[in-house]
Amino acid sequence: MPTLSTFAGAIYLLQILASAFLAILFLQSGIDKVVDRRGNLEWLKGHFAKSPLAGVVPAMVIAITILEIAAGALSAIGCAVIFFTRDSTVAFYGAVISAVAIIALFFGQRLAKDYGGAAVLVPY
Repeated sequence: MPTLSTFAGAIYLLQILASAFLAILFLQSGIDKVVDRRGNLEWLKGHFAKSPLAGVVPAMVIAITILEIAAGALSAIGCAVIFFTRDSTVAFYGAVISAVAIIALFFGQRLAKDYGGAAVLVPY
């Protein structure tokens, strides 16, 4: 492990922390969509009832669930890989999939005209 007071050490630590954050965020959300699929689907059907996406909510839930689990898994694996080998490649791909998932969520919130919900996603 590099000395954390150096620039390289700070980058190393930030990569681990960012990967851990994305892993927790997306694994929790993706697993929740699998465990409580019915509840999430019912809520989302109501949420998107008056949007152009009303007819494709089940397909959207599947797509976003896959994106979230992939993002979380790659980020978790990437976090471990960075810790043990200092190679950030897997974590990078986890971050890219995470960004795609956030953009998909943001797009859905905007189409549903849930501007407050879309605004909450911006800090991520």
